[in-house]
Amino acid sequence: MIDAIDTATIPTSSHLPSLRRRTAGRLVRLARELSGHTDLWAPRVQFAHDSRYAVRVAATSDYEAWLLTWRPGQSTGLHDHGGSPGALVVLDGELDEATLAPPRRHTPAAMVHRALETGRSRAFGPHHVHDVRNTGTVPAVSLHVYAPALETMRRFVLDDEGRAQIVARERAGVDW
Repeated sequence: MIDAIDTATIPTSSHLPSLRRRTAGRLVRLARELSGHTDLWAPRVQFAHDSRYAVRVAATSDYEAWLLTWRPGQSTGLHDHGGSPGALVVLDGELDEATLAPPRRHTPAAMVHRALETGRSRAFGPHHVHDVRNTGTVPAVSLHVYAPALETMRRFVLDDEGRAQIVARERAGVDW
């Protein structure tokens, strides 16, 4: 299902923090710092009925930040970030991240689950494939930072043998 994405004007500002190096630790610190800038994201919190809601809340030459909101049961589906590393912080509620673990010799890939409660953060590398879902009973809100900004995303399904198969390629400015 296609996500509800707000394509309103993307805020850019010189008062936003910079990101000089794209390390996992710096991305997490940036996501946490941006979560403290409630003026960026709090006025944009809303929930879509059929799918998760996403709106870009900041963009600089180094990174972009997206606010995502989730009703119970909503998810991203299995996807990557087109080579962009990133980080997320859960602002409210609880999310479950199912990460595709690489297959080992003679065994299929496995999904590894991680619960992310309010205040928890997570960094991920450029080849990270995951599905994020609200498995709770109340809505959830999260902030995601990508450096560099997303240009493409690939959507996957697992075949009968547990191998990830690409089912769609999405492009910034075209598909979202």
